[in-house]
Amino acid sequence: MQSPGFRDTGKFIRRPARPGVYTPANLKKLMRCLEPHSNIALPIRIRGAGSASTDCNESVNGSVIRTNALNRIVRIDTYNHTVTAEAGVRLGTLVDALADKGLELIGNHDQMERTLGGALASPCMGPGIGDQAAYLSRQVINMKVVTAGGKLMTVSEQKPHLLAAFRMSYGLLGVIYEATLRVRPITTFAASHRSLSIDRFSDVADRLSSSNVGLKFYVLAHRDRVYVDLRRYNAEPGNAYDTPWKIKDWGESTVLPQVFRSLGRVMPIPAVRYRLIDGISAATHGLVTTKFVNHGNNVTTAGRRRRGKRQGLLYSTWCFPAIDFSVVIKAYVDFCAQVLKANGYRCDMPAVGFRVSKDASALLSPSFDEPMFALQTISTARHGWDDFVIDLAQFAETWGGMPLFSQSRAFRAEHASQSYSSRLDFFRKIRRQLDPDDRLLNPFLAQNFS
Repeated sequence: MQSPGFRDTGKFIRRPARPGVYTPANLKKLMRCLEPHSNIALPIRIRGAGSASTDCNESVNGSVIRTNALNRIVRIDTYNHTVTAEAGVRLGTLVDALADKGLELIGNHDQMERTLGGALASPCMGPGIGDQAAYLSRQVINMKVVTAGGKLMTVSEQKPHLLAAFRMSYGLLGVIYEATLRVRPITTFAASHRSLSIDRFSDVADRLSSSNVGLKFYVLAHRDRVYVDLRRYNAEPGNAYDTPWKIKDWGESTVLPQVFRSLGRVMPIPAVRYRLIDGISAATHGLVTTKFVNHGNNVTTAGRRRRGKRQGLLYSTWCFPAIDFSVVIKAYVDFCAQVLKANGYRCDMPAVGFRVSKDASALLSPSFDEPMFALQTISTARHGWDDFVIDLAQFAETWGGMPLFSQSRAFRAEHASQSYSSRLDFFRKIRRQLDPDDRLLNPFLAQNFS
């Protein structure tokens, strides 16, 4: 009897590739995964911490390459102020290692559980101060990338247009193996916290749309309240203690989600549950107005490192032109009220927002042409969420929202094409050159990048 896997000629028949998850521990194994003859199922997608809210890093019928094992910090150069690290290093780990040398990342970025590669290959933003601090990917000066064909290539500042394409490229041009970033000495800023009505915040947002400040805010849409975190560099900023910021982050990122999940299980009456939720949110965020949280730096405010998909939180993020945001925020509050009245659904967590400076360092930068406000809706309530994000996408499209391919749920491909316009067309051409066989293109991304 002929053995399975052999023809009559005696030649070996390669067995059909099966979907799988691969975690290469070094560069050689990573390159082997991407070789055309590696016999792993296509398409191949790359995943770091798995924090994306869309299917950009999924490959149900193909293969997923996880970068978690590529987690070495190769070098911290205290003289030239650079750091070189592999793609699987967690941002929180990188922040701690830099702090030991008196250095910090340029810009303040949320989600410390993210891997470095994932944070460079998609928008990683926060309340950074100044035009140089919008996205973490702006600080990359050199990348080592494994191409779709399994070859190692280097992308550096000597090829600025190619580097701009690889920043925020969503793993479509190749797999980031290692990156070198600019860092800086730890710098302290002054922070002020305010509780504002929606109308008052609208006035503030309009004035701050082009200011050189760091702005983070929390929107309680059903309570007419916005809690604002405003950051500026001062000549004598004082001392930055990390304990108050840790307490603040613990309350916002751990206490609220756990309490709200519990209320969702034990409190069946929505009206009562929502009153409790809003009261707890207001009390928790009110604590940050204390005078003890008045100075910080990009180390003390980095937040805790959380594993998994943000501890089960549901979220969707859109960017809106800063020049229009004073109107958009009022429309968003009205939208939330209308959805609650029509469908009985509302988010139980405050929405979180940032002001993002104009930044053309990446071809697919959401703020390539103008400053933006990023608005992230967050919830622990799963029942009704899928319908809500569809409505939210329609709202965002109506108000000129810019979708993020890794973080905006339910956006239309046609709207994404209109939003990114000729930049997306140019990126598609580069992608076809570097991955002509679509080895890195899953069905979700194919809607936008094929």
